[in-house]
Amino acid sequence: MLFDYLPKGPFDLTNQNRYFGGWPTLNNKPEVIVLAFPVEGWNGSAAVTLQQTAEGRIIGNTYGSSSVIEKARQQALACVSLDIVAEDWPLVGQRDRILGELQNKYNFLRPNLFHSPYEAAAGFIIGHRTTIKQKQRAMIQMSNEFGEKIEIDGQIFHAFPNPQTLLSLAKYKGLSEVKIQRLHSVADAALDGVLDRDRLRLLSLEEALTRLRTISGIGPFFAQGILHRGAGLVDEVTNDDLTQFAVQAAYKLTELPNHNQVLEIANLWKPFRMWAAVLLHIWVRREVGLPKKRTFTQE
Repeated sequence: MLFDYLPKGPFDLTNQNRYFGGWPTLNNKPEVIVLAFPVEGWNGSAAVTLQQTAEGRIIGNTYGSSSVIEKARQQALACVSLDIVAEDWPLVGQRDRILGELQNKYNFLRPNLFHSPYEAAAGFIIGHRTTIKQKQRAMIQMSNEFGEKIEIDGQIFHAFPNPQTLLSLAKYKGLSEVKIQRLHSVADAALDGVLDRDRLRLLSLEEALTRLRTISGIGPFFAQGILHRGAGLVDEVTNDDLTQFAVQAAYKLTELPNHNQVLEIANLWKPFRMWAAVLLHIWVRREVGLPKKRTFTQE
């Protein structure tokens, strides 16, 4: 099903794909990105293509059963933060010169999200104590072996395994028994609605984090990651060492700020505090670098 969407606020799809690792594209149309994923509700998987016109409109198409395509469209737009009205995003940079410079440098980049909080949780479990590349490779392999296949213009795309399939896995090469058990807990939580994106967004921050921590293997840091980069909260600030270091570097502070000090600086970023923090993360990783003597928890 074709759809046409006008972003509310500045948005550059090519820019989004450049800075967040890159989604696959169509072989015959490299300007078209493809998102393939199990659709929340877990009645099937879908693929969604997105491309941007010269006038800035997003032209998309959904591929999947009729029962999931509307939800798939909504989910895909959420993945690139297009479900957010962001006409006031540039105002943050007008209030805060440092953020304004980053907005201009990165062309008003918005966060890209996991396809769902479910995939975020599975990714954190799979990637625990491994490198980001190892985690990505494992998730791609699992998708190729167990995920639903969607064909677009003769090209096959694989969605990550849905929760029902994940529950059926008794073992998997490269994953310990503990990780398999924790993935089963993630799958159960998804089927029970604990990882539903819309529900998580409606909860208070503390209530959402508390619910996420009931999932086996999900501690405070992973819970924050699932909520902010899976559910896609826009106006919260994670309590983590990378954000603190990025704020120290950007604002030229003599000491590493604590979370309360970060929140005080972040008052100028409202109502896009998480988006601002993501810009700082990208800047510090690409332009500043992380101190060798400090270990940062994997995002």
